[in-house]
Amino acid sequence: MSPSDLKKQREILFSKFPPGQVPEAADDLQRLDEIEAAPKLEKRAVDVSYHLHQHTLLEIEEHLEDKGYHLDNTLFSKLTRALIHYVEETQLHNLDAPEKRLKRSSQEAYVKAWEHRPHGDHDDTPPEWREYK
Repeated sequence: MSPSDLKKQREILFSKFPPGQVPEAADDLQRLDEIEAAPKLEKRAVDVSYHLHQHTLLEIEEHLEDKGYHLDNTLFSKLTRALIHYVEETQLHNLDAPEKRLKRSSQEAYVKAWEHRPHGDHDDTPPEWREYK
């Protein structure tokens, strides 16, 4: 994962009521470390930029809700936010996960398993019964 994958730019939508919360929310977010915020009054939104190592969208939204701001709660907005929360959580989890060690070749695992397994003619039937006619 490249460092540019960890730099996030999101748009946080706000509800119609109470009016005037977009500029206040943008100012509030600007005061937080490692977050850039710009109001978009025509869309009732705030553009935010942050690095995933410092913040997540979920954390930023919880901060805004704790301060009394009302986010857009339409079904589309909720689904979009849930997807972003899942993706960011997965990215953070994958950053902590150890890198998988793969075998040199895909056949190596099967060769090792075959070596430890008995193979050949292992019929327990006595030879005289095998040739009985």
